[in-house]
Amino acid sequence: MLSRAGLGARRKIEAHIEAGRVRINGTTATLGQRTAVGDRIRFRDTEHEVVGERKSHRSIIYHKPEGELTTRNDPAGRRTVFDHLPAVSDGRWIAIGRLDINTAGLLVLTTDGELANRMMHPSGKVDREYLCRIRGEVSDADLERLLNGVDLADGKACFTDLVIGEHTSGHTWYTVTIMEGRNREVRRLWEAVGAQVARLKRVRFGPVFLPAKLRPGHFELLSTRDHRILREDVGLKPTPVELTLKRA
Repeated sequence: MLSRAGLGARRKIEAHIEAGRVRINGTTATLGQRTAVGDRIRFRDTEHEVVGERKSHRSIIYHKPEGELTTRNDPAGRRTVFDHLPAVSDGRWIAIGRLDINTAGLLVLTTDGELANRMMHPSGKVDREYLCRIRGEVSDADLERLLNGVDLADGKACFTDLVIGEHTSGHTWYTVTIMEGRNREVRRLWEAVGAQVARLKRVRFGPVFLPAKLRPGHFELLSTRDHRILREDVGLKPTPVELTLKRA
């Protein structure tokens, strides 16, 4: 803890403890001794109090345009979503569920690894909703197959919901929902019944919707309250308290 608080290198602090120069609540400290909130640690003639703090995580909503990659670096020098994001001093942005280069829409990014894992893992049962513009006609029988499940190269998959929308200029809009985030899953489902996807846009990821006012290539920072609510919505407890020191 002394090292994490910036009071010295770990090995040097361990040497001070072994030499009996660190005291906890007036008693000589030992290596590996646990501390709790309220404990007093005396080190180098200065007294510090153990306090509990919750690590502050950040989450953002990004409106990904077509043509951008959801990867941190691209050897070919193509644009990535990370080119547009604000810098973070503690941690790094994690994309929750990638979108392929030709898919636009909602991308949630966070510095909270626990939240990212819960939202992406199938056990979290977090659904995703997409707007799809499909060329030509899709028969009722094929729509039924998409809801009942079709065999893909990596196993059976299906839409958990499918709503037919507007029909214009030889294209039909559909709103579909999936429970998993396999690579190009929505496109592959349509292709499995011979349909051609003209446009694909994610509009919702679990409880997070793409704001109508958010333009492509722009982001919106979630408030601390929104981040906490997002954790609660996917069944996570508040960010754990981490012990640190302050001068007494």
